[in-house]
Amino acid sequence: MTMEVTRVSVLALFLLLACGSSDAKVEEENPEFWRSQAQKSLQTVLDRRLNTNVAKNILFFLGDGMGITTYTAARILKGQLQNETGEETVMTMDTFPNVGLVKTYSVDFQIPDSAATATAYLCGVKTNLNTVGVSAAARNGACKTQKGNEVTSILKWAKDAGKSVGIVTTTRVQHATPATTYAHSASRKWYSDADMSDAAKRDGCTDISSQLIKNTDIDVIIGGGRKYMTPKGTKDPEYPGDYASRGKRQDGRDLINEWQSMKLGKVARYVWNKTDFDAVDPENTDYLMALFEPGDLRFETERDPKMDPSIVETTEKAIRILQKNPKGFFLLVEGGRIDQAHHDGRAYMSLHETVAFDYAIAKGLELTKEEETLTVVMADHSHPFTFNGYPFRGQSILGKSPLWARDVLPYTTLMYGNGPGHKITNGKRPDIRNVDTKTKDYVQLSAVPTESTTHSGEDVAVLARGPMAHIFQGVQEQNYVAHAMAYAACVGADLRHCQGQPTPDLVHTTLTHDRNGAEGVRGSAVLLSSLLSALLALKVLM
Repeated sequence: MTMEVTRVSVLALFLLLACGSSDAKVEEENPEFWRSQAQKSLQTVLDRRLNTNVAKNILFFLGDGMGITTYTAARILKGQLQNETGEETVMTMDTFPNVGLVKTYSVDFQIPDSAATATAYLCGVKTNLNTVGVSAAARNGACKTQKGNEVTSILKWAKDAGKSVGIVTTTRVQHATPATTYAHSASRKWYSDADMSDAAKRDGCTDISSQLIKNTDIDVIIGGGRKYMTPKGTKDPEYPGDYASRGKRQDGRDLINEWQSMKLGKVARYVWNKTDFDAVDPENTDYLMALFEPGDLRFETERDPKMDPSIVETTEKAIRILQKNPKGFFLLVEGGRIDQAHHDGRAYMSLHETVAFDYAIAKGLELTKEEETLTVVMADHSHPFTFNGYPFRGQSILGKSPLWARDVLPYTTLMYGNGPGHKITNGKRPDIRNVDTKTKDYVQLSAVPTESTTHSGEDVAVLARGPMAHIFQGVQEQNYVAHAMAYAACVGADLRHCQGQPTPDLVHTTLTHDRNGAEGVRGSAVLLSSLLSALLALKVLM
């Protein structure tokens, strides 16, 4: 009986595969399509000339948790959101001509967190898990080990060189990545003094929020994190009835007011909503602090466009304010909630965050000149996020593989190695045939039950364009990135690049895909290919 059920199920699967269709274009059946495309790309590479200018500006985009699988899946989603098949879509990130890999391990763990990685790529020094802006001689949560082991970031090096500096994030501005640009903390969790132990306070350590307004004179600060800046019990302007959104500080300080008072004689604007944000004139603004949420910002697909600007809008505002400085600027833009969605096992959210991040990169390129601006894009770490099965060309990246598993049940093409999506009951997976896996709240299946999906330890990509972008290549330690950016811009200790650099002729390096027609139609060869794939799958299963 069991054998018969299995055979019937396999037959049904065969029919599903045989009747399935691919959205591949007829033009792709012609070998000349691929030869011509490759020759155009090859010529573009051959025509490139190195840009050895000193970088006036550094535009650094950090996709938190944006590993290679996330990058690839987001590319497909971006295309599918534009009614394309998706696989052939060209992301803005894809146009960067220089690509390398970086090793993400921390000093004490094979797999890092965002604090250890940020200290590496921003400060140029690898460190321990959960520590911010300190060397590996400091210990997690131990205030006494922090003193004397502080390391500064490229944001400070740029400020010391006379450049304007800024941070833009979709998380709280006290979170690990942005915090590392300005803070030194034995614990990434010391957002406010309320998060610190009595011992840490006694030993002289200060919270990250207080360091935000003290350590470095940052021109633009955009993200979330209002509640860590105000006295305990202070009602939030947007959510006055929500107790969890109220101020957290136990020392009674209002850091927002303190920040404003420190900017006397300058045009310093603090805003917490989009209306006031839109009213900020970059030409007449010296400083901007914009905190749109008590904690992290909302996910892009849940963002209220009337209350909170997009990462594209915040990136544009920051650049327009900073670029007034004739000496240039350093700007960190973090797509921080890519990571947080992955921790929740929600691929839909993570990929949409990545697509929004890519649009922010496009805006950055639009507003700057390649001959004077080094633009770097990278991830800090990855997640155990897999892209598997044999989905047809053009099938939804958030859908299910047409090739079912041995238990004769479908599975999604995206899933996790561990996380909250572990759903095995009595040794069986859930039947998702009638489940819509393309919604924002769907949690992908995971192999191992954990409360939150962990990070993973594989290398991540670093992409660059602009002055000295060619030094971002090969397989490097993650801390190399800070030194390479600093060298290109002549900030920090290594000023060798400032000695009379010529300005070479430049060519644009944007790669284009000539699809010879946007849509095309399906051909007989495509159907034949689908049938052959089905027969192969049937043979494997029998």
